[in-house]
Amino acid sequence: MHNVSLTTGEIANLWTQYMNDSLAICVLSHAIETSQDTKVKEILEFARSLSEAHIEKIQHFFNQEDFPIPKGFSTKEDVNFNAPALFTDTFMLVYMLIMTIHGLTGYAGAVSTSVRLDQRKFFNECNVEALELHNRIVELMLQKGIYSKPPRINTPKQVDFVHSQSYLTGWFGDKRPLNAIEISGLSYNMQKTVVKVVLEIAFGQVCQTKELRKYFQRGKDICKKQFDILSAIVSKEDLSSPRSWVSEVTDSTISPFSDKLMLLHTVIMVSAGVGYLGAALSVSQRRDLALKYTYLMADIGRYAEDGAQLLIEKGWLEQPPLAEDRRKLASKD
Repeated sequence: MHNVSLTTGEIANLWTQYMNDSLAICVLSHAIETSQDTKVKEILEFARSLSEAHIEKIQHFFNQEDFPIPKGFSTKEDVNFNAPALFTDTFMLVYMLIMTIHGLTGYAGAVSTSVRLDQRKFFNECNVEALELHNRIVELMLQKGIYSKPPRINTPKQVDFVHSQSYLTGWFGDKRPLNAIEISGLSYNMQKTVVKVVLEIAFGQVCQTKELRKYFQRGKDICKKQFDILSAIVSKEDLSSPRSWVSEVTDSTISPFSDKLMLLHTVIMVSAGVGYLGAALSVSQRRDLALKYTYLMADIGRYAEDGAQLLIEKGWLEQPPLAEDRRKLASKD
């Protein structure tokens, strides 16, 4: 037993990781059952084994602290193994690439906000495992010729410096070409947006209620519009956009997942999308890009908030641990 209690940052890290891994186990378990590609199945099985190990370790940490184990998701309640495949193996590789990138971002943040040695070790191990998974996914995608590489630019002939304030302009007049950092932000945000579009098409196709179908349709429209906005920016520079994967949804109308899982998964994805747009905004030095990113963040942020409201209305939003309500405690007779 540790003498030092978990900090709020460590509780947040473990709680969030438990929720994400329990969801991942459900998605991966169904994908493994329906996968037709041996090499893809191996990656899915490796990813599931990592999530299962994480769940076991997090339960151990919480039990040490007499902390309630989150409910999260389960294959018993949230997966229909009789449902046929909803996605092709090709899309599952693309999906896994994006989810692994999300994981790497989360693990880096968890390490930096952890104090206890066992917590730092755990999330360092998670990071190493996710890097191994990421490498396996990228190698297989390259072998299959389905990895969407960012646009290329020619190698500069010399080091240069900015000599004019016009470098920052973008609202009016001539715009300078995009720099490599801006191109990277645009490209990766488009890749993540494409995956959200595919998920929302698929979830809208199989969900059980009209209310959720309407929500997923709205999300698909928002994300397609955002992809088109970002794509238009790179197209003006004669640069390429990532491939769309919308044809990788099967024609199944039988849901492999509970409505709760699909809705929360969507809210998690679009909420993370706000963060990635913000990261791209923070390194963009053309003012027109900053304005575009600010608009996109507000648009998708409202969609995520409406999804959270739906989760609350249906009693599906599990509450993270709260601080004590001191006023309530002080008012007790």
